[in-house]
Amino acid sequence: MIDMPASAALRRIHRVALGDLVHRSALKFPERTAIVDGATRLSHGELDARSSRFAHHLIAKLGQGKQIGMLCANSTDMVVAYSGIHKSGNVWVPVNIRLDVAAIDYILRHAEVSAVVVDEAFHAAPGVAEMLTRLGVPLIVTMAMQTTSAIAGAVTLTQAEQGQRAELPAIDIDGHAPALIMYTSGTTGHPKGAVHSHISVATALMGNMAGLAMTEQDVFSGVLPLFHCAQHCLAAAVHAAGGCVVLLRGFVPDEVRASIKAEKYTVFTGLPMMYAALLADPQFRCDDTLRLCIYAMAPIPKPLIPQIAARMSANVQLATGQTEMYPGTMTFKPLAHPELDANYWGISLPHNETAVMDDEGNLLGEGQPGEIVHRGANAMLGYLKDPAATAAAQKFGWHHTGDLGLWGPGGQMLFLDRKKDMIKTGGENVASVKVEAVVLAHPGVAGAAVLGLPHPRWSEAVCAFVMKKPGTELDEAALLAHCRQQLGDFEVPKLIHFVDQLPATSTGKVQKHLLRQQFADLAAKAFGA
Repeated sequence: MIDMPASAALRRIHRVALGDLVHRSALKFPERTAIVDGATRLSHGELDARSSRFAHHLIAKLGQGKQIGMLCANSTDMVVAYSGIHKSGNVWVPVNIRLDVAAIDYILRHAEVSAVVVDEAFHAAPGVAEMLTRLGVPLIVTMAMQTTSAIAGAVTLTQAEQGQRAELPAIDIDGHAPALIMYTSGTTGHPKGAVHSHISVATALMGNMAGLAMTEQDVFSGVLPLFHCAQHCLAAAVHAAGGCVVLLRGFVPDEVRASIKAEKYTVFTGLPMMYAALLADPQFRCDDTLRLCIYAMAPIPKPLIPQIAARMSANVQLATGQTEMYPGTMTFKPLAHPELDANYWGISLPHNETAVMDDEGNLLGEGQPGEIVHRGANAMLGYLKDPAATAAAQKFGWHHTGDLGLWGPGGQMLFLDRKKDMIKTGGENVASVKVEAVVLAHPGVAGAAVLGLPHPRWSEAVCAFVMKKPGTELDEAALLAHCRQQLGDFEVPKLIHFVDQLPATSTGKVQKHLLRQQFADLAAKAFGA
């Protein structure tokens, strides 16, 4: 056995630190644009310098190893701030600003943050200032409209950077140490904080760069929120490659169409409903610069895929991942497999491995349904302050996703359903996503969610909640006839209810638990349950 203890010099040579990726891009491409944010354009050299200045401020005021909360919308300041947190050896805690104030307060307290970076505009939102005052930690204000903060006791990001050195801080950072804590959406209780190391996130970024063939020539969309892992991992990866991200505050179809053309995007990432909204304009067609369209987060209507290919990019790709298994994990190219339906997840990206497992920890072969599990360096360290949940998620030495799937033809993974969303009806298992795919394929349907609701005879009944496309004449009988053509009798919905909107997270995931709560009485009346 070779015994070679790591010296301080060797630790520095070997280290993996997220802030180093920003610095290295600046060394190679100092003048290339890293961020487009409205009229603001920031080069890689400027991003490196500003984030280093903020890092020195944090080290001077807080030291290292502290959790720093962030309440920000997409902006240049946000990217500067989280890059600075990583360079300082502190831990970034982004929070979904679309949550209610009580949930935000819980996350900041649970994470034991020592400071909060907050947008000036969000601080003015109802209840936020009072919540942060009670929290009692220093505030750094971003996107401030004036040079000095109007918030008592706070400093602006500009003030924090003033007088600080632009060089990368010469500090020790352990690649296995926490780099960020990202909270999952809590559907049945409080959200859980997934703790990721510098190594786990950097591994995902390197895998994305390889799997998506990123280069310094790329211009990526930034319409999804950076406080979620999906947009953050893409933005950080393209910055590591030396490319550019065009940040938008939200999804407004006309603005996004104009931005795609004006900034000559090479890659667009969006939810299925975003693609549908963009293509609703019959005149919209992308230039040849757009080389890749990525869709994620929600089931995509299969008829939408050829439309994306014809009018945006012929390279259409699904990307999957989880907060706990830093994305991406798998990718699927639907046009290369036209015989497979839209619920296939494809194959693993190069940085992680995927398997299907039964409840006893046995790995299953082709055609055998079980839980989708992953392993790789992009796995989280664990859930903050929750060893029991961590142990359950890491049972048998694999990360357990809570998703059901099976290996299909050609080693392609078929996603069956979330474990908790599989419908048990009359002794049969019905995958809600299978029924959703059929419902979404109807030309009059804009969105759909399928779930099981209590039934006195069948235990659960398959129920579909459907959004119609504007101006569409669609009734229950027509949609049921469509379903009967493609589904078994036990899979056909026993109840179809039309809704104006489906409750969804900011990443487009339908919140089925809210539908269950909202329409419990409807099912009871319909089925006599």
